[in-house]
Amino acid sequence: MNERSIRQSFLGVKSNEIFSTSPIAIIGLCGGGSHIAQQLSHIGFEDLIIIDFDEVEPSNLNRMIGSCPQDAKDHSLKIDVIENLIRYINPNTKVTKISGKWQEHLDVLRKCTAIMGCVDSYITRDELECFCRRFLIPYIDIGMDVHKSDTGFYISGQIITSLPESLCMRCLGYISEERLAEENKNYGDAGGNPQVIWPNGILASIAVGQLVKLLSPWNSELSLSPMIDYDGNKQFTMESTKLSILNERTCTHYQNSQLGDPFFSTNIK
Repeated sequence: MNERSIRQSFLGVKSNEIFSTSPIAIIGLCGGGSHIAQQLSHIGFEDLIIIDFDEVEPSNLNRMIGSCPQDAKDHSLKIDVIENLIRYINPNTKVTKISGKWQEHLDVLRKCTAIMGCVDSYITRDELECFCRRFLIPYIDIGMDVHKSDTGFYISGQIITSLPESLCMRCLGYISEERLAEENKNYGDAGGNPQVIWPNGILASIAVGQLVKLLSPWNSELSLSPMIDYDGNKQFTMESTKLSILNERTCTHYQNSQLGDPFFSTNIK
């Protein structure tokens, strides 16, 4: 255990090796994605794939860790800003930057130990989960929303941990054909969802905790909840109440016949 990690030695004697050699992808770098990149770098993850096609804009500065007004002025790519953040924390990190659509870099993503999704779109979430299920990659997704209420506004969010053969986002009711159709119908509408930094930070921290639990559990009684809900007005998180109803259910949306590379061949004649 090196001196840098001595305060997290309870995670296990092999935790440094596990973290430093596990490729982790972060898709979406504004808001929650920037928090995740920062925390993984501090923990000791040294093989990070960061994906975002966008530039830093003034409206990003209220929530994107590592960004500053000059980045918006220069139209800096988000991947460059987050790479600088990562290397400032841990210069030894291998950073793979992808400025474009994740769907165009599947060979890179297939090698990941886990994928962290910090995206706005339900369609993108659905596609990411489908990809991860096929190749048996844990997918951890975070998201927040702000709703109008009679007394003002209500902040909510969730962390979903989608593991092979466990409940998926469709099982949990988070993804549905109706929701996908509605989003597709409104595709291209101007404006973005309200976003602020502190809910993103809370959701990102729990997502990182889920990843660490998965790779180096520090207690034999730990469990990975498929869905954790966040109440941003009352400032607390809890396991989703949906799970009590789905307790005995198994996922029927992703069959074993859908697993693996459909184009794989041994070339044996």
